[in-house]
Amino acid sequence: MATRAAHRRERIYVDGEWLETDDTLSVSDLADGGTFAQVTAAGPAEVRTALESAHEIKPELRQTTVVERAEWCEQIAVGLREREEDLAEVIVREAGKPISSARGEVEQAAKRFDRAAEEARNIVSKGEFREGSTAGHEGWQAIVKHEPIGAVLCITPYNYPLATTALQVAPALAAGNSVLLKPASKTPISAAILADVIASVDGIPDGAFHFVPGNASEIGDLMSGDDRINAIAMTGSSGAGKHVARESGMVNLHMELGGNAPAIVFDDADLDDVAGNCVKGSLKYAGQRCSAVSRVLAHESVHDDLVERIDRTMDSWTAGNLFDEDTAFGPLISDSQAEWVQELVDDAVAKGADLVRGGERRAPEGVPDELADQFFEPTLLANVPHDARIVDEEQFGPVAAVTSFADEDEAVDLANGSDLALDAAVFTADYDRAMRLANLVDAGAVRINGAPSHGLGDIPFGGNKDSGIGREGLDASIHEMLRKKSIIL
Repeated sequence: MATRAAHRRERIYVDGEWLETDDTLSVSDLADGGTFAQVTAAGPAEVRTALESAHEIKPELRQTTVVERAEWCEQIAVGLREREEDLAEVIVREAGKPISSARGEVEQAAKRFDRAAEEARNIVSKGEFREGSTAGHEGWQAIVKHEPIGAVLCITPYNYPLATTALQVAPALAAGNSVLLKPASKTPISAAILADVIASVDGIPDGAFHFVPGNASEIGDLMSGDDRINAIAMTGSSGAGKHVARESGMVNLHMELGGNAPAIVFDDADLDDVAGNCVKGSLKYAGQRCSAVSRVLAHESVHDDLVERIDRTMDSWTAGNLFDEDTAFGPLISDSQAEWVQELVDDAVAKGADLVRGGERRAPEGVPDELADQFFEPTLLANVPHDARIVDEEQFGPVAAVTSFADEDEAVDLANGSDLALDAAVFTADYDRAMRLANLVDAGAVRINGAPSHGLGDIPFGGNKDSGIGREGLDASIHEMLRKKSIIL
């Protein structure tokens, strides 16, 4: 096990200066219990300073070249890799991730800065040349070029506190924008380290990047509703996203919100492969992922067989010491999140679902008492009624909820019945059916014969309905953070 980290205290970063205020956010240690860090909380005064600074630097940033900005991103990637050990331990403690996943997140974040540099060079080098093609405009010539959109507010989640932050900050900086980073209050320390890395990069002017952790109730509306913000990139719950959208003005909204991904399983699918994909999709990071397989829609002829295979596959998924390389998952982020998962499981069972395994909050041996209630057992529900809340609502817990359907039409109706439409999966050996279902299911992304996965961000992803606005991904995000200017000759 890693040595208990010394108590950390991080500051906010505004207009090129590290600042402290009288208010702090305490960060729980999800590995050993207690509090392992505090970060200064930005208040309205600090936010107003950051907003003004981010606004004033816009003209200077528009004059920077893509070569300069790409070099910034590459230096940030190097800085993240140099601090991999520190970052990985922080992610374990603040987010409750196993060490193997935490290390992978650091490398993923670094790669995203590297890729943002590549994508920015590619996009900016591909402007357009247009000629007039309507009567009266013969001989017109125009250059259509990209330029930064302005100031980007990045609102990041707790479940991938570094990788998702990189997915927002890297394209924003690569595109030449100023950035205000508001991390999740439960997991701000890895973002503080990223801020330190960015602050140490040669050439990034003061005012181009601001790290403003704080209580959303105090500073959230002040930032999202300010006219000097030109774009908002956010990953979070649907409810929080709707609130930000109501508060924001004429800005480019770029949001990946809640998910309730269905895995639709037909009778010709490889059920062992399905079980492996669905268990990993449901249990990875204790299910606290927008793309988690939250419900398994199984053809009625294979429902029971698939449930047995999922049950066997779950045997190898156990919670444990987060610094043990073999630990599969750890606690949920908070007591309230565990209570929410329990509520959805209890509702399903009360409505007639079969509880095959799990269903309770139970911690492994050696877990501090204060963390015990945040562990939820790997849970398998079978024959889940279609009216159970877990079929339609986001759970963010380690639960595989299996229900059945009779035919394709019912499968599509079930999949599309939720207000959430981020990801989905279809398992079948029939190519035509796979493509037919992929087109009929309402989701931002549909994976064929595999669990939903967003990867590094080279493929655009995002949600429909209450699951978001726009598409993320390094190429897609940079496009969202640029605007076009036509210069008519």
